[in-house]
Amino acid sequence: MEATTTVQSHSPAHLGMETNPIVMTAKAIEMVKSAMAQEGIQGHGIRVGVVGGGCSGFQYSMDFEKQGNDGDLSFEQDGIKFYVDPMSSMYLQGVTIDYVTGLQGAGFKFDNPNAKQTCGCGQSFSG
Repeated sequence: MEATTTVQSHSPAHLGMETNPIVMTAKAIEMVKSAMAQEGIQGHGIRVGVVGGGCSGFQYSMDFEKQGNDGDLSFEQDGIKFYVDPMSSMYLQGVTIDYVTGLQGAGFKFDNPNAKQTCGCGQSFSG
């Protein structure tokens, strides 16, 4: 019989991190809460991740999720639960997620200080 371990922590110190890997601005938090209310999914969290693809090699992903998975890093900011898989957490250290409005539309913007290169759309990067 195999034993499974769930790594869910409100403090990522067990991964050698002093703070949560991701921070959302107040505007981004406001927009997430508004979207949750519109969808009727209060109590859900946000899964933030990195997947292969996009113009520069990696692409950010963000979606609502009811609960985390085994092995996820989980934490909370201003009442919003975040779930990040271990692979993505390596690429998301120090990322700030903002919500911006401009001539090209409105949406979430990822500011990744560790990205070596980003594309013009702001949705992909190379590590």
